[in-house]
Amino acid sequence: MQVYAVHAAHHTVRTLYLTGVTGGSRCTQPPVSAPSDALRTLTCVTSSPIYTPEYRATNFRQHPERYRIGVGEQGVLIVEPYKSELLPLWRFRTPDVARVSSQALLEKFNTYRDALDFVGMDMARKFIQMGWTRARRYANHRSGQKYNGAVPADKRGQSGAHGRQKLPNDSDDVKAQSAAIFRAVLDQVLEDPVYQERSAAWRTEERARDGKAPRKPTQPPVRSRA
Repeated sequence: MQVYAVHAAHHTVRTLYLTGVTGGSRCTQPPVSAPSDALRTLTCVTSSPIYTPEYRATNFRQHPERYRIGVGEQGVLIVEPYKSELLPLWRFRTPDVARVSSQALLEKFNTYRDALDFVGMDMARKFIQMGWTRARRYANHRSGQKYNGAVPADKRGQSGAHGRQKLPNDSDDVKAQSAAIFRAVLDQVLEDPVYQERSAAWRTEERARDGKAPRKPTQPPVRSRA
């Protein structure tokens, strides 16, 4: 079998099969002639540095300027020391547990906001959003498993199907109630004027650092309620 190299930005180099791409990457496949059982050359440009070793090793309280908002909950289990401060508060097993958890996370959000700590605010938002999305997953799939099979080793920590088939729905009304509780708190956070202002400014600064032209800022992408 012939093997070709795959080059990605941000010091990431991987060999990918035709069915796989790196999370957060854009890959283009040049016209090549190769047997069906061979690997093809892919040129990948990573669109986010969040999964790099350098990013994972950063203390973002000491270096907040390195923080990237990303997409949705991207980086929620990476950014320290905020992950360690927020993860113990994150629970959604029952509506009562979700209510206590979401309020604890909201209190942390308010504490970070009062301290003008945008990284903390956005990380609290991500944990609240993850409470909603994870509870919705269990609401739709009682086992908590949305896709058939394990996450590939090189995709751990990254959301998505990664070539796996989606399992049929198996509803759980208790988790649906938990999801609704987190969603209400998430809406409250997203409507906070201080958060909206700082989020828009942060995204503008990110684009400037990346050498991109400014554009009209928007709120962080949030999945549908379905």
